[in-house]
Amino acid sequence: MPGAPAYAPDPTPAAARRAVSCLDHRIEAVTGHDIDTLWDHRDRGILDEPLAGLVDQHRELAQAETGVTFYRVLLHRLSSGEFPVDGALFERIDRTTDQLEQAAEARDGAAQRVVAALEPIEAAASTAPADSGDPLSAADRAALLAIAGGAKLHQHLLTNRMSVATASGTRIAHTELRRLEGAGLVTRDTSPPVHAGQPVALTDAGRAALAAAHRLPATHVPLPSARPGAWPSAPAQRR
Repeated sequence: MPGAPAYAPDPTPAAARRAVSCLDHRIEAVTGHDIDTLWDHRDRGILDEPLAGLVDQHRELAQAETGVTFYRVLLHRLSSGEFPVDGALFERIDRTTDQLEQAAEARDGAAQRVVAALEPIEAAASTAPADSGDPLSAADRAALLAIAGGAKLHQHLLTNRMSVATASGTRIAHTELRRLEGAGLVTRDTSPPVHAGQPVALTDAGRAALAAAHRLPATHVPLPSARPGAWPSAPAQRR
């Protein structure tokens, strides 16, 4: 458009697909879950406190990685020959370089906080006994996942049959609920009348059991090769 300025205002990083970090493989190895699953479990409140803290720190790292990628791509565009070489371009490049440096510093700080949250979990996994009891069955895991999203025990007014209705639409038999209660995995608020719906929620033990389901010992999971574009190309050695 005639008369339009050669340079638009600096854009801001837009929401994008989750960024890959250099620590993803360590987190996945010690938990036995991929990152997207861990984020989903965090949103549903089914992680124990250490894992929830780790995921929160990892989200900050992913956001910081997004910032680094954004300014790196912007710097590449500015130097690609798309714009005329003049004083305005040099100022834009200088500003973007400073922003990239600040984003990298924020990313490095976020990575250190992830490592601080991750190392105790790795240490606990490496010293955990090989057999910690009966594993959570697939049916129990599915029931706990459904309950984590919100659930209530209802009694049918006509048949008097009781069952748990979950937010996802899953129905859980009353006998199954009693068994999970007996195992200390779920708790029920008995203050409302059952015909009105009694809320059912996971206990701390239930969240821990769900988080540990299918978790693989860190020593049994080979470290994958670095993903293209991940920073740095190899895990940094601890000083």
